[in-house]
Parts: sequence; C-alpha cells; structure tokens
Amino acid sequence: MSNQDLIKFFLQIALMLGCALVMGQTMRRFRQPSVLGELIGGILLGPTILGWLFPDFFEWLFQSSLEVGILRDASIKMGMLFFLFIAGLEINFSNTNHVGRYAFFIGLFGTILPIAFGVGLVYLLPSALWGPIAQKNLIIFGLFIGINLANTANPVIIRILQDLGLLKKEIGLITLNATVIDDSITWTLFAIMLSFTHRPQAGEISLGADQTIFLILSFFILMLTFGRRFAPQALRFIRKSVSWPSGFIAFTTLAILLVASVAEFLGIHAFLGAFLLGAVVAGKHPEAEQAHTVISQFVMAFFAPIYFVSIGMKTNFIINFDFTLLTVILLSAIVSKFLSVLLGAKIAGMKINRRVFAIASGLNARGATGIILAGIGLSNGLIDERIFVSLFITAIITSVAAGPLMTYFLGEKKSISLTENDPSISTIQ
Repeated sequence: MSNQDLIKFFLQIALMLGCALVMGQTMRRFRQPSVLGELIGGILLGPTILGWLFPDFFEWLFQSSLEVGILRDASIKMGMLFFLFIAGLEINFSNTNHVGRYAFFIGLFGTILPIAFGVGLVYLLPSALWGPIAQKNLIIFGLFIGINLANTANPVIIRILQDLGLLKKEIGLITLNATVIDDSITWTLFAIMLSFTHRPQAGEISLGADQTIFLILSFFILMLTFGRRFAPQALRFIRKSVSWPSGFIAFTTLAILLVASVAEFLGIHAFLGAFLLGAVVAGKHPEAEQAHTVISQFVMAFFAPIYFVSIGMKTNFIINFDFTLLTVILLSAIVSKFLSVLLGAKIAGMKINRRVFAIASGLNARGATGIILAGIGLSNGLIDERIFVSLFITAIITSVAAGPLMTYFLGEKKSISLTENDPSISTIQ
C-alpha cells in the first residue's frame, strides 16, 4: 500500500469517526440514540449528500483506491464482530424462567407470524415491486423480508425501558424476555438461510442441506448449553489470571475471532458467531457485568460509530428511495408485529388492554439490529439497494416511535406493575 493510500485510509476513518461523534451528540441532545446520528452521518458522507455536492472529492477519498476500500471494509467488519458480541451480552437467558408463559407466547408468536407474513407478502404482491434479485430465489427473499419484519432490537428496548422506569417491572420483564425468544428464532433462521446462499469457493467443502442444518443447529446448541455452563468459570479464571482490563480485552478478542472463524467455516456469517458468543457469556454473574462494561467502552467509542456511518454510506438514499415499497414494508412491519404480539398475549391468557399495546410498541422497534440485518442482506446480494433503503428507514421509524408509543399507551401508569388493576395477570414467578 502506497503512502497516498495510507493517507486516504486515515482520512476516511478520521472523517467517519468525526462525523459520527458530531451527529451522535446532536441526536443525544434531542433524547434520541446516538446510533441514529451515526447513521445520518453516513448518509451525509456517502453518495447521497457528499457524493452529490462534491463528487470529485468523494470519488478521490472513498472510491479511487481498491486497496483502501478493502482495508476499510475489513476494519469495519472487525469492529462489527465486537458490536454484535455486545448485542449478544444483552440477551440474558437467566431471566426467562421468571416471566412465565407470557413472554414465551408473545415472543414466539411475535416472531413466527411476522416471518410467515413476510413470506406471504412476497408471494402475493407483484414481482415488479421487489425487483429482479427477488426472483432468483423467492423463498429465500421472502424469509429475509419476514425475518426483518419479525426482528426486535434488544438494545433499543433496554434503553426505552430504562428511561420509563420499567426495566425491573413485570411489563419490562415480559417485553425484554420476549426479545430473547425473538432473537433466538430470528438469528438461528437467519444463519440457516445465509448458509444456503453461500457459494463455496475453490478448496471449500460443499455440504448438503441436511448436513448444513445439522452443523448449524449443533453449533447453536453446543454454544448455548456447554458454552453457557462453563462461561462463568472461564470468566472468573480470566479475571484472576490476566491484567484488567487490557488482558481481558485481548482474551475476549481472541475468543471472538475464533468463534467467528468457526461460524464462517460452517457457512454461518461470522457476525452471528460473535453475537452467539455474547449470548453465551451473558448472565447475572458479576464477571458478565464487568465484561459488558469493559468491552462496551472499548467498542462503542470507536468501532460501532464507524460501522454505522459506513452503513449510511452504502447507497444513495435519494436515488434508491421508493415510496410505495417503503409504505408496504413499513406498514407490514407494524401491522404484523402488533397483531402477532396481541395474539400471543391473548393465547397466553393476558387481557388485551393498553399495557399489552405498550408491549407491542416496544417490540416493534427494529433498531440497529434491523439495520445490521439489512446491511448483511445487501452485502450478500439477497436484496437490492431499494429494499435496503426501505428496511433502513423502517428500522429508524419504528425505533424512534417505540418510546413515545409506549408512553402513550401506558399514560400516567407507566411504572405500575402489570398485576395492578388487571386480574387477568398474576405475579410472575
């Protein structure tokens, strides 16, 4: 790599990080998540704004060197492994025994039905709406749309519940733990779906469909059984044996890279391996909380902002904006999530009232994970740029609306337990 290319790389990262910092802090002033500002910053730096206003400068800095582009993308993907590890740490399986059948049925129906809705939507609507990529494999495309409709952003929900003082209330436990069911289903199905779209390169082993599914499910089961059983002991050993926090960060980096490599070898996306490792480590033990604190500071200050800026830079949002497509996807996402959550709550024996609508509002947030799914889909050729833009905007709108909708449905009783004034819901043990 030449000195000129190295300068370009440093300037790209500096400009992306600076824009993420400014826009992220701006959004915080309006009580919005900083990730929203980082995504907007990417739109400003990408072909939508910078490439339109100063095309020559944009071409020189971001598109004139293939080597710089490869290095930037590799650096961003490395950072994304850490971000999804953090996202996995938010998935606390330890709480699921305390929320009973309510969270289970809400999470189950709130995931399965939107996926089915997405598949049906793809088959029922005219193929011209979805574009030529969808026609290559309609069932895979339909599953991808369905997974995006079903997806729920666990980190966004945690932030909303904290702001509303609901995180440790029954309504918060039901909402949060329903996302555990949601994430378990969507990420497993997404991993299987990606494995069928992977084209083996020269020297790679080509597996049949049954072998692929068996390996993926075995990987998930082993990680979530033996991995979760031994993770607390491993963390305690590491905490006592290596320097803190530098040695712990190095050890965590090693684990993330190894698990991501295994996931990629099995045909699962490396990102999903990092996410699953985070879910394995997560829990109520002190070492998991310390791990979350240390790695979060490391990741959220540098890697995550650059990644989300890069997502906003992926395409021209003006040229690829399709109002009809956005309307279909946005309305489908909202309607399918609300109806499926209400059905799940009804089957679980809950009374359909404003509190259940509040739960549905929280679970309707797609957040950063929805944008990550869309980005992976675009990178793997599952969707075109029009679909990506619509999914991107849908994730932002549903995330921004989740908090105000929960507040509206709960009114002045947002911190009240679900069991108060509602005989249909008993205390969850």
